Amino acid sequence: MEAAACGPALQFPPPVRLNGNGGRQSDRLPSPRRSNLRLVTVRDSRRKPEFLRQRKPPVGLLQSRECSQVVPALEAGCLRASSNGNWLLKTKAQEVSLCLDGRSIFLVGMMGSGKTTVGKILSEALGYTFVDSDKYVEQAIGQDSVTQIFKQRGECIFRDYESDALRKLSFTPQQVVATGGGAVVRPINWKYIKQGVSVFLDVPLDALARRIAAVGTASRPLLHFESGDPYTQAFVGLFTLSKKRAESYASADVKVSILDLAANLGVEDVLDVTPKAIAIEVLVQIEKFLQGNDVSRRMFP
Repeated sequence: MEAAACGPALQFPPPVRLNGNGGRQSDRLPSPRRSNLRLVTVRDSRRKPEFLRQRKPPVGLLQSRECSQVVPALEAGCLRASSNGNWLLKTKAQEVSLCLDGRSIFLVGMMGSGKTTVGKILSEALGYTFVDSDKYVEQAIGQDSVTQIFKQRGECIFRDYESDALRKLSFTPQQVVATGGGAVVRPINWKYIKQGVSVFLDVPLDALARRIAAVGTASRPLLHFESGDPYTQAFVGLFTLSKKRAESYASADVKVSILDLAANLGVEDVLDVTPKAIAIEVLVQIEKFLQGNDVSRRMFP
């Protein structure tokens, strides 16, 4: 299947204003007093435009000039509404599944970046199986948590089991795999991860530290220090780890910047970006990658 067969990627450019002839007039949205054009927000999301009320958009709708200008402005609001967010997620998942052709998705990123939560949403939308590599290792060793494995057997043993888990998972198609934060440090692991499409969820360290501090660092063996409040412990530990792993994360096929996504959606705090919005962005970026590299088909043994 050619990459061109994939549907058009949903973009999130700045909203525009249209003049009376349907052309671009300026990059700012009009005030309600000067135009009837308005965005669909959470409060008025029930008043969806005609094309969103249709079960299937008319052929060529997304390719039309008028729609290509108006739809991005509407989507920024739609992502905050559950019903419209579900529609966008399912639609994009159907398009991307054609490009993936069974290829698995491997999510990489720092601890607390949302790999498990986003991975479950992606797997459900694509009809894939979800696997958490940390849980996979815990079951293989027979321990209840990664923290216990680190304490009783050491990090080296855990990394050995982690590499073996990724090797086995790389042979199975149609999976979304949430990898551990340190899975990228071993070069051999990239051989397994690259059997699918690798996606780096890039979340600012401050946001990660606040998220981890809210639940404590007890379950994070690499962030457990003797002194300091939870936020300081988390931030210092994350900063140190990120310096060691930054180059490895850059090897991912796709990078999804949550900071950029928040800016596009008009969200002030990156922690307020919903996992569903992140999942949609992941699918958009995966489709761009597959189309740009002409690897939309991959045969599995």
